[in-house]
Amino acid sequence: MRDSSPLTRRAALGLTAVAVPLAAATPAAAAATVVGGARLARAGIQVSGVTGLPGKLTASAWLVADCDSGEVLASNAAHRRLAPASTLKMLFADTVLKKFDRTERYTVTEADLADIPAGSSLVGVKPGITYTVEQLWQGVFLRSGNDAVHVLAHMNGGVARTVAEMQAKAEDLQALDTHVVSPDGFDHKGQLSSAYDLTLFARHGLKNADFRAYCHTRTANFPAGGKKTFQIQNTDRLLTGAWGVKTYDGLIGVKNGFTSNAGNTFTGAATRGGRTLLVTVMHPKSGYNAVYEETAALLDWGFTKGSSARAVGTLVEPLSEGGAKVTPSHGTVQAAAGAAGAGSGGPSAWRLLEGAGGTVAVLAGGVWALRRRVKRGSRAAD
Repeated sequence: MRDSSPLTRRAALGLTAVAVPLAAATPAAAAATVVGGARLARAGIQVSGVTGLPGKLTASAWLVADCDSGEVLASNAAHRRLAPASTLKMLFADTVLKKFDRTERYTVTEADLADIPAGSSLVGVKPGITYTVEQLWQGVFLRSGNDAVHVLAHMNGGVARTVAEMQAKAEDLQALDTHVVSPDGFDHKGQLSSAYDLTLFARHGLKNADFRAYCHTRTANFPAGGKKTFQIQNTDRLLTGAWGVKTYDGLIGVKNGFTSNAGNTFTGAATRGGRTLLVTVMHPKSGYNAVYEETAALLDWGFTKGSSARAVGTLVEPLSEGGAKVTPSHGTVQAAAGAAGAGSGGPSAWRLLEGAGGTVAVLAGGVWALRRRVKRGSRAAD
């Protein structure tokens, strides 16, 4: 599942048949870029000025960043493209959340629920019941409900339109590792993101008061029809302390994810002493609690020794908010190309073919097929 061995020439040629076109064709050398800084493309752990990182980190990729300044304090394989699972719902919220007033009411139809993938995590949305937009978002953030996602997507004009808008939003955020196939993050060929991009999604989302409130909500009452309700609990174990995980002091949220094919992913944010840190952990090798334990360990490091770390990169600003568009340079291309080692957590060689303003879907379907075999009956637990 975590094999990142180099692609053979035959495999590379085969992938071109399923490649998704770029917005504009550009030579590979001219298009190559490392968003956030060249060090984020290097192999291995990146940290400067301090030591003492947690010693038992098993994640395939992780990143620690200061939410306010955008400084990346430490990382490993920041741009490695992996299946995001339900952490992709942060991008869904970044894209759709502002479109509907939280008090708006909507009666769900059978058609709204017809395209939910089998095995999805569900909050319990039922056709014929009227929900407020706030309740639907609680279903998304607390229970990671794909049913709530699909209802909101249909309210937004349909799944296809929502996916296209999410991809456009990712490009505006300069999250160029991300390729969106579905709005819910469920396993689909070519659906990929990175620790860097997920951190961008969380940082952008936390600027919105509703996003921040939803991801911090521990429990809520959800409609069951008529005047009946049932309680739902947030599946973020660092927030609730479920399944033997110790709650993290100062935790804000943000979003967890799991499927049987993708493994565990999590982006968390916490505030201590007036400082807010973001940590993303993707695909730890051990059990369900490891993604939370490794996140907590990295947050602890960030609030203590990490406060003296020198930045190894930066979280770029959205283009729509005045962020400078990432443009390639000869030096950056050479540094990134030389650092992209197989199996070392560096970005794949295909990552270096992606233009700064282009669609990141280049060869995504084929890369997915080589990286993992999508099993029938995939399950989403969070």
